[in-house]
Amino acid sequence: MVSKRKIVLITGGAGFIGSYLCERLIEKGFTVISIDNLITGDMSNIRQLSANKNFKFIKHDISKPIKIGDKLDYVLHFASPASPVDYLKYPIQTLKVGSLGTHNSLGIAKIKNARFLLASTSEIYGDPLIHPQLESYWGNVNPIGPRSVYDEAKRFAEAVTMAYHRKHKIDTKIARIFNTFGPRMRKNDGRAIPNFIFQALRNKPLTVYGSGAQTRSFCYIDDLINGIIKLMDSNINEPINLGNPNEMSIIQLAKLIIRSANSKSKIIFKSLPNDDPKRRRPDITKAKKLLSWQPQVSLDAGLRETISWFRHNDR
Repeated sequence: MVSKRKIVLITGGAGFIGSYLCERLIEKGFTVISIDNLITGDMSNIRQLSANKNFKFIKHDISKPIKIGDKLDYVLHFASPASPVDYLKYPIQTLKVGSLGTHNSLGIAKIKNARFLLASTSEIYGDPLIHPQLESYWGNVNPIGPRSVYDEAKRFAEAVTMAYHRKHKIDTKIARIFNTFGPRMRKNDGRAIPNFIFQALRNKPLTVYGSGAQTRSFCYIDDLINGIIKLMDSNINEPINLGNPNEMSIIQLAKLIIRSANSKSKIIFKSLPNDDPKRRRPDITKAKKLLSWQPQVSLDAGLRETISWFRHNDR
């Protein structure tokens, strides 16, 4: 007798990471319900799933209550603007989806007796005073700066998730996601890799903020999705860093993308945004030990796939 398919609700399912989760979980035998209000998500990300009988899309703002009739096994909360361009454009919506949206998603998980996974972020560490960043580090965040709408929303989201775990015994997971890249990112995303690729493919100057000495660590989307699925099926309730620990400066990244795209672009410099983290690299010791997970895709290989996608998808 064939076992019944498990059902997962994914908020932000039309977004960059959310759409890959929808796709991968359907491949793994799940029925997927995707919720998205489409302020930063895009239906083109999930168009390939629209005719799949095991996929359902609901246009809705998870910051507002919603009743789900289906039985649920998992609730994955990935709804939120996630780039500086987006959360500075939608500051109130960002705060609401991190607070009210997380609360509503946890309420659904509680009613359905479902596992809950929160998509948190490396931004909860702020401009870190320790390096690399361990899960035990509490962070260095400006609570009233322009980036605080995202940073503090995610910090609250983690707090309410742990409160539901302790008070209501919900089986909760927290993924602290570091910089992730791949196909389906928007050219106007505001993050370094899509910005640089879009500029390089048009031989326009690559815009580097500050001196370019600030560092980031970039994880390819396939690796991240593998880590998220391992976490959702684990018995771990404390936060787990998911990211690639290979660190490089932004100026190094710009030069690499120019070479990889066979571009004639030059590099120009602009002033650094407020509270921009100077260094960012995950310590993934816990993920290696507890999830047997670490990234497999090199930056060069991931960039080849991403640049190829951008060449053929001008949106």
